[in-house]
Amino acid sequence: MSRIVSFLRKTLGIAKQHVGTDHLGNQYYFIPQQKTWTGRTIRAKRLVVSKMTESEYTEGSIPSEWDAWIRGRRKDPPTLEELEKNMHYREQIKQKAREAQEKDLALQAKEYDEGLVARPAQTLIKGHASATHFGQNQTSEDPVSTGNTFQPGSWTPSRSDMTKK
Repeated sequence: MSRIVSFLRKTLGIAKQHVGTDHLGNQYYFIPQQKTWTGRTIRAKRLVVSKMTESEYTEGSIPSEWDAWIRGRRKDPPTLEELEKNMHYREQIKQKAREAQEKDLALQAKEYDEGLVARPAQTLIKGHASATHFGQNQTSEDPVSTGNTFQPGSWTPSRSDMTKK
């Protein structure tokens, strides 16, 4: 009997079961374990049929719940309720992250205004990244900073000043 079923599957094509579709239009299928007419066992497979081509694929084109099912990290495919719940949760996390970032930026601005924290030093890099001197600090004869922004080693006296003494 199994040989007849295997022959029919081979003749009519692989019997794949539609498991679900996500909000992006990707369709997910399950192909059960099968035996060939020679008696060899073909293991069960899970696959996705996407509307986009390989070049259009980006990270996040397959929801993480479906990705976990495809890779065999979960036994059952996700339900619509689970997908909606997780999407809502992700939006809440993004909103909380935006609020925390805005709060942090406001606190940094306040600390800069009050003088509690020095602003980051602006570095001017000259040349191209392939040059041997790229990114190395070069000392100059002219002082470039004053007051609380002075950095030791950023200025050296000229040779003429040293020989006059």
